[in-house]
Amino acid sequence: MYVIGLDFGTTSTKAIVFDKRGNAVSEHGVEYPILTPNPGWAELDPEIIYVAAITSLRVALSRVKSSEVVAIGLSTAMHSLILMDELNQPLTRVITWADNRSDEQAHVLKQSTLGKQIYLRTGTPIHPMSPLCKIMWFKENEPELFKQTHKFISIKEYLLFRWFGQFITDFSVASATGLLNLQSLEYDSDALQTAGIKKEQLSTLVPTTYVLQGLSDEVAEAVHIRREIPVVIGASDGCLANLGIGAMNRGEVGITIGTSGAIRTVTPKPITDPSERTFCYALAENHWVVGGATNNGGLLLRWFKEQFARELSYEKLTEEAGKVGVGSEGLFCLPYLSGERAPIWNAHARGCYVGMALHHKREHFARSAMEGVIYAIFGVGKALQQLAGDFGSLRASGGFVQSKLGCQILADVFGTEVIVPENPQSSGWGAAILALFAIGEIPRIDYYCGEDSHTHTYAPHSDNHIKYQQFYTVYEEIYNQLSNTFEKIAEIQGIKKE
Repeated sequence: MYVIGLDFGTTSTKAIVFDKRGNAVSEHGVEYPILTPNPGWAELDPEIIYVAAITSLRVALSRVKSSEVVAIGLSTAMHSLILMDELNQPLTRVITWADNRSDEQAHVLKQSTLGKQIYLRTGTPIHPMSPLCKIMWFKENEPELFKQTHKFISIKEYLLFRWFGQFITDFSVASATGLLNLQSLEYDSDALQTAGIKKEQLSTLVPTTYVLQGLSDEVAEAVHIRREIPVVIGASDGCLANLGIGAMNRGEVGITIGTSGAIRTVTPKPITDPSERTFCYALAENHWVVGGATNNGGLLLRWFKEQFARELSYEKLTEEAGKVGVGSEGLFCLPYLSGERAPIWNAHARGCYVGMALHHKREHFARSAMEGVIYAIFGVGKALQQLAGDFGSLRASGGFVQSKLGCQILADVFGTEVIVPENPQSSGWGAAILALFAIGEIPRIDYYCGEDSHTHTYAPHSDNHIKYQQFYTVYEEIYNQLSNTFEKIAEIQGIKKE
């Protein structure tokens, strides 16, 4: 028996075939480019993602008997937006979470009392990533296109329409739009009015365990799978990552550091932050994911490698960085190459090194970059602790934590044990688990959480933790001192806030 997790990401779509124990027996992914037609914009071609999903499924399924696959579960990146016309054709590309064109709309709304009320009810921070702010941008800047729009949907909704002919969305993806009231699980009237749309222009809301059957003939034939295979609508990738790594109980915290980064915990009811630092998204009944995301994770290390260490592998680069002591001998890195989300929610924040001296070499800069990424995650973690309580353990996933040095820095900064689960495909496995639960193959959503399967555990070094706590206060100080300067730099770079 097999189950598939199909994960629609920002830079690739991947299909992973799992056995019932969570072992990945086959997988295939297709990468695609992020399109940047204007400064601050970040788009994807929906047709390319559609083809990537078909290709990923077909190749992954070719290595197993498709008759033994019991279900497909879906995972998707959050905050995407596509405008569709009345003939159900896309009027735009996919506007991704990384798109900052609605910075002005987010800024104005965030300064208002209404903005805070909408956040407290919807759990989605007011930020250019939010589909609410993106829709406001179209209303103000593309009024004719806005009037032509019949539906405002996400990339997963687009694919489900192509597959099943229905416009539906799960509570998890909807809860990341800024348009869903977390208490009523209905679209929020104030948010709709602010966006200037009607609820009929949004997809029908369903639970994350909703099962669809009756794939289109085109998709079934292209993938070589039966039309009636159960397809479970699933949830957003961040929520599913916690499920996939087993961070589902009180005190268990999931950290994912891939291109970006996030820290999350699961609570039995929705929790929002009066200081508006964190998000709250739905996973399943009585399971809410509270946390915060940073824009800059492995993205920073990739940028550093491409600019200054192209001849080195990531393994060699982190090996170099490991020769440098804690704190990089007084060199600090603010990792904000693409602005920042939690906890500062400043799209105008910029990356920089502070403290450079003649004794600093490439390895100092590499380690400082890694420390900067962890400091950013730690800042979100502090806010999360205030809302949801102390951490018992950290479960980490993503490309960044495949580095032993990265995991050790993470343990030392937090002062908490870090567990790296055996299965690196956290969101895909989470989607597969949810699918197994939805079709009745497992009795509860946290069925796998009691299993202690992990490859490495990293214990914090107390001396290093004490040092990092001191260094983190300097890191915070540097940002606070430079926050006003970042506004001026953003204006010079052409991203002016009205």
